[in-house]
Order: sequence, then C-alpha cells, then structure tokens
Amino acid sequence: MAFKTQSDSEETMSEINVTPLVDVMLVLVIILLVTAPLLTQSVHVALPKTAETTADVKEQPLQLGIDAQGIITLNKQPMADLAALETALKDETVKNPETGVHLYADQAVVYAKVAEIMATVQHAGITKIAFVTVEQ
Repeated sequence: MAFKTQSDSEETMSEINVTPLVDVMLVLVIILLVTAPLLTQSVHVALPKTAETTADVKEQPLQLGIDAQGIITLNKQPMADLAALETALKDETVKNPETGVHLYADQAVVYAKVAEIMATVQHAGITKIAFVTVEQ
C-alpha cells in the first residue's frame, strides 16, 4: 500500500483500498459459519407404529380416452359426441362429486381435440383431471 503525505504533489491516489471489502467479507463468512448449523437441526420424534393400510380403491377415477381417429371413450364405452360425453360425466358427478378423470390421449390426436375434451370435463363440473402417459 502506498501512503502519501501532505508534502507530496496534489495528484489523486489511484489505488483501491480493499481493507473495508475484506472486513465485510470476513463478517459475512463468520455469520454463515454461525448460522449454518442452526439451519440443519431437526426435532427427533418417536412416531407411533400402526398396521399397514391400503388405499381406498372402490372409487376409481373415470377413464377417458381418445384414439388416433378421434373416437372418444368413457370407461371403454364409446361416446357419440362431446354432448353425450358431458351428459355422462354429469351423471357420474351426481353419483360422486369428488370423482376424477384419467385422460388417455393418443399422441397422433390434434391438441385442439384434447383441449375440447378438457373443456367438456370442466363444464361437467369435474376439477380433478390427470394425463396418463407411457414411460419411454
């Protein structure tokens, strides 16, 4: 580091004083070292043991399919058009308001057709819809 006295020329000093920067960085490192162990602490709880249970399988979601030719099926039953599909979905919603739909769409189907079917499902009052895909 260069120190200048008053007797030297009146030129400005062009060196950067890094001491405050180093001080700030050291304080941040110390704060990090102190707080890091506090973030990883967990509460150890002895959870009770219970018998193994299975999911309630009597309420299966509806299987809504559309093949490459555009034929719509609901639980493997062909539907004539979107109006018939909406009527069938409303009937199922009356039986079980919490029903869901699994949508099986062929990859060759135009997206607009899938969007129409999704809108029909929504108009029928069903909010739970899932897309079923095949793992590659």
